[in-house]
Amino acid sequence: MPSTSIPPPEDLDALQARLRASFPTLSVQFQSGARYLLDHPQDVPVLSMRKIAVSAGVQPATLVRLSQHLGFDGWQGLRELFVDALRGSSQPYARRARKVVRDGGTSRMLGEMLEAQHNNLDQIGAGNEKALQAAAELLSAAACVHVAGFRSCFPIAYTFHYVYRLFRSTVQLVRGDAGSLEMELRAFGPRDAVLVVSFAPYSQEVIRVASAAREAGCKVVALTDSSVAPIALAADCTLLFSVESPSFFPSITAGIATVEALVEQLLARKGKGAIRALEQAEGELHRAGAYVPANRG
Repeated sequence: MPSTSIPPPEDLDALQARLRASFPTLSVQFQSGARYLLDHPQDVPVLSMRKIAVSAGVQPATLVRLSQHLGFDGWQGLRELFVDALRGSSQPYARRARKVVRDGGTSRMLGEMLEAQHNNLDQIGAGNEKALQAAAELLSAAACVHVAGFRSCFPIAYTFHYVYRLFRSTVQLVRGDAGSLEMELRAFGPRDAVLVVSFAPYSQEVIRVASAAREAGCKVVALTDSSVAPIALAADCTLLFSVESPSFFPSITAGIATVEALVEQLLARKGKGAIRALEQAEGELHRAGAYVPANRG
């Protein structure tokens, strides 16, 4: 719980102004954390709390307490202001693309991309350990699992659907092809669960899917970039992943990794039954000629 009764700052400018105004009265440890937040705002959305703490020369718990001192429930609430500021300053995509073109051919581009992906992947484990278990419990208990992700989120949704369906037949991908979304939403039942995937800017279609799921009495698992994303606000369980990237377009790498980790949890829960189903699926694929035969020569 926040250690003060004051409301948290509403945006990054207000947060930075409060830090500067209160800096002389802060403890030495809080000053170290505040100094890093003020001097390196670009690091907060893409680095884990642990890495920021190391760079600031404080313990991770100090950043949590500083966040609470500022009126937030914890670190994630404070971090969201930096994420929102970065997201707002990086739109539209064309504006970011100009920078990529301007810097084209520079030797640092690959290194920057790899560093961003490492940071995004680090953040998955920072806040999703309990949420992954909760999501796996909801999905494994459902009569049928429906999966929806549109446009840039479709690869994440499709990966989950494809891999999970290898050992569970009652997994359906919501596609909305040829204006068929409403027909697909009619299949939602009160014993089902729906996994919805989206990051900013959030698609209208996925919000319709989430709303239809709630109306049908389904359990909803949201995989998104913010705890206050439209699909997260009414979800039963939320998994967070970062989409930050030095390129012009948000990265889906961490989203793919999150659904792979989720499927791993689901496989472990089903146990021997999942292994039998997986062996059967693999055998059918080979017998159907889906794969090029191995060269035994």
